Formats: sequence, C-alpha cells, structure tokens
Amino acid sequence: MTTATQSMTDLMHARKSVRKYKAGVSIPQETLAKILTDATSAPSSSNTQPWRFLVFQDQELKKELRGLAYNQEQLETSSAVIAVLADTEMYTRSEEIYSATCEQGFMPRDVADKMIENTINLYKNAPKETVKNIVHYDAGLISMQILLLAKERGYDTVTMGGFDKVKFAERFELPANEVPVVLIAIGEAAEPARGTSRMPLDRIVKFL
Repeated sequence: MTTATQSMTDLMHARKSVRKYKAGVSIPQETLAKILTDATSAPSSSNTQPWRFLVFQDQELKKELRGLAYNQEQLETSSAVIAVLADTEMYTRSEEIYSATCEQGFMPRDVADKMIENTINLYKNAPKETVKNIVHYDAGLISMQILLLAKERGYDTVTMGGFDKVKFAERFELPANEVPVVLIAIGEAAEPARGTSRMPLDRIVKFL
C-alpha cells in the first residue's frame, strides 16, 4: 500500500510496465476484487459502465493466454491476468444503472427515466463502429485505474493489447457483444522495470 505521504503524482511516476515476475506469488482473490471494485469509479459514456472482466489465476489457463498472445512470458509468470472486455450493448443496462442511481438519492426519478430513454435511443441507433470506439475508450479509462490501484497495493503490472482477440473470444466463449480490449498482468516484479523517456511538453501541447 502507498504511504500517507505518497501522492498520486508519486504513484503515477512509480508505475512502470513490468514483464519479469517473481514465481510463487499469490494475490488473494479478495484483493483483486477490491482493485476492480475501486476501479469501477472510472467515468464512462452516459455512465453505461461497459467494462467486463475475466480474471485468470489458474496456471494452465495463463499458459494458454501466453499462446494466444505471441508468447509474451508475463502472461504465464505473473500472479494473475485481468482481461478487460467491453460490452457493445451496454445501453441495455441503463434502466438498472439509472434506477440504482435514483434509489441511492443521486438523481430524481423523472431525470432518471429521461436518461434511460435518451441513453437507449442514442446507443441502440448509433453505428456499430461508433459504439465500439466508445466502449474501447471507456475500457481504457478503467484499465488505467486498475494499473494505479495495483501499484498502490504494492503490485506491478503491464497492459497488453497484442493478442489474438478473435481466438481469445472463441476460446473463452464470449458473447458477440463482448469484445476483448486488453490483458493486464499483475504480480511482483522479479527485477526493476526500465525507466522510459517522455517527450517534452512543448512538443505535445499547444495552449490556445
């Protein structure tokens, strides 16, 4: 866990992509569940919360993942792998989400009803590629939170978009509306991660 004096800035700079993990490190399932629960505070388009997860702890399944991801060692040697999926039919949960928001006192019933109607109409009739882009973006937001929350608890991570997503979906029998986005390996680093450079601000920002 981070100390009381460690700031978010410190945490962001401390997080590095780690590809070499200590063997025999087990992360309690309740710790992984807590990381994911806290990560769901991430924002999402119309609060549709399109993220879904598969959490791999079984060694044989992690070995299979390595085969689906161009032999990336960390998928087999890390303590766990979190597959972040995105639901392209996330709008179908709008009534559940906005009714809960209303029941918890965050929104009047009439506003919730209007939000449900607008959300369903917007996404149901949007081009499929547009919806896919939206849920991928939202999956990226929650993935970054997972990386930081893991680091806060003393674990290292690396996120990977390089895997055979078609074969992954087939192997784990994903419904057509759930698309794999990234795999996140999590564990304890076996060796320090390399530092990386960043482009200077004047190369990437214009203040207007």
